Amino acid sequence: MENTFADKIIDFYLNLKQPEKLPSGVEVLIPFKKPEVKSVIHKFYTKFYSDNNPRIFLIGINPGRFGAGITGINFTDPFRLREKCGITENFEEGKSGTVKELSSDFVYRMIDAFGGTEKFFGKFYLAALSPLGYVRDGKNFNYYDINGLPEMLDMWMADSMRKQIAAGADVSVGFSMGMGENFRQLEKFNSRHSFFDRVEKLPHPRWIMQYRRRRLDEYIELYVNTLNKEAAEYE
Repeated sequence: MENTFADKIIDFYLNLKQPEKLPSGVEVLIPFKKPEVKSVIHKFYTKFYSDNNPRIFLIGINPGRFGAGITGINFTDPFRLREKCGITENFEEGKSGTVKELSSDFVYRMIDAFGGTEKFFGKFYLAALSPLGYVRDGKNFNYYDINGLPEMLDMWMADSMRKQIAAGADVSVGFSMGMGENFRQLEKFNSRHSFFDRVEKLPHPRWIMQYRRRRLDEYIELYVNTLNKEAAEYE
């Protein structure tokens, strides 16, 4: 019997290894070794991806400490995992279903507007250019903020993206969740490795929540309309 999208993605995350070489002082967020995160990975992807339907990839930068750095699911903090996905796990003390993260807040408001988790995840997959996050001096940072790190990570990120795409991507388009540096990095990355026919951009959820919150409904509408149009073209 053919493996489903869920089977392939679960295998990817549970066998994901960190990059071999990193600059001094840089630590990696790799939650997938923890039993509670392994459980979440199984529950989440089995619930929403147990089929072979192609998904359009929405691609962020790298996981943060309060979202995927805890849950293992991109743009999904413990609160949204429980309240929106119906999945509860006992994470580290004080993090079980209570921790909230700005990007996750926007993403799940948008998912609600799109029609809910089942409809959204039936068409889309939340990814990240680097599937692991990074910490230095106790603070989260984007992998491209350190000179030379994107080049060091390039082949590792390409291998990671290749494995995720093999799960069942619709490669006609890849969306950058970020219109600045993340978009520039994704464009260059895609030019080198030819994963997607084209790359499009949407505003980053954290940027919206920090700097454009008064226009939140406008940005949710932008996401929903853009994604609905793209999904309809490839049904």
